[in-house]
Amino acid sequence: MSQTSKYDYLIVGSGLFGSVFAHEAAKSGKTCLVIEKRDHVGGNIYCEEIEGIHTHKYGPHIFHTNDKGVWDYVNSFVPFNSFINSPVANFKGKRYNLPFNMNTFSQLWNVKTSEEAQEMVASQKLKLDRRAANLEEQALSTVGSDIYEKLIKGYTEKQWGRDCKDLPASIIRRVPLRYTYDNNYYNDRYQGIPIGGYNKLIDGLLEGLEVRTNVDYLSDRNYWDSIAIKTIYTGRIDAFFNYSEGELSYRSMRWENQVLDMKDYQSNAIVNYTDAGTPYTRIIEHKHFDFGTQKSTVISKEFSAETKHDNEPHYPINDKENQVIYAQYAAKAQAESNILFGGRLAEYKYYDMHQVIASSLSTVKKEIQK
Repeated sequence: MSQTSKYDYLIVGSGLFGSVFAHEAAKSGKTCLVIEKRDHVGGNIYCEEIEGIHTHKYGPHIFHTNDKGVWDYVNSFVPFNSFINSPVANFKGKRYNLPFNMNTFSQLWNVKTSEEAQEMVASQKLKLDRRAANLEEQALSTVGSDIYEKLIKGYTEKQWGRDCKDLPASIIRRVPLRYTYDNNYYNDRYQGIPIGGYNKLIDGLLEGLEVRTNVDYLSDRNYWDSIAIKTIYTGRIDAFFNYSEGELSYRSMRWENQVLDMKDYQSNAIVNYTDAGTPYTRIIEHKHFDFGTQKSTVISKEFSAETKHDNEPHYPINDKENQVIYAQYAAKAQAESNILFGGRLAEYKYYDMHQVIASSLSTVKKEIQK
């Protein structure tokens, strides 16, 4: 800490964790500076307007939660619409409803009752007298062979870049099987998309705050730390410590966008391509998040790849090896007296948006009360 510190808090990263922390700290009278490496604020929920359509630049983000407090919090900045996520799976040209429910079972087996569906699943299940050793065993022992082969295996192996036998069972341990005709992907009570896009939420959180984009904190850390009493860091924890304990593994995504001169391309916001032969994992048609009526449409083909230093990390690969590495970084983070670590990258944790917000609110409350 410098004797000439200009700010109470330097917030590194303008995603949900950093933006919520900055908003609440400023509301409590603290001086804050938010710095962002990208040329825009909002992290991965940033929306780019194309042909009047709010395009989710870093993949689809559907807000869902059972936490009324968090729901009311985000709606205090921007009203949310009533979008319900009901993805569709495309396997070699045939379409199936997701998550796995009576519509899916009828499409697969032409069954009419839940009893028939349960019998089909039971007849195909892998019988195990021990805990599943990998994702393939977990899936086969939960949903059976047809669902696994057509709707899980190809998609999962494209997404993670690994054979299902080499992936931990935990990734798919909570596969939902619904014996009702319910295509709502989430069980959460509150669900929707900000009306006007996620930028309105971030802009509301950062309103009145000093924000600088195109700033790489790690390239001049001593200077940035010197201008604030405390730093809130939301970037990669392994990068913060210069990869001293090894590099944490992530999967990254890239998107190929197309503007199409048609009102509708796939009649749904998200269609997963679950066969191994299709190189992309899914196609997103963004106008459906907003119930758009534009004359054209924007689609994004999503591809999965290994994370390198020059592309953005998205999904942590939480296997045993990576957890050992992260534990070493977490211990180092605990020893930092003037730096707080928060968010997906700094905690090497898959957070849903409502969980990031709740975590940030809890962190800032504890911090301000000190």
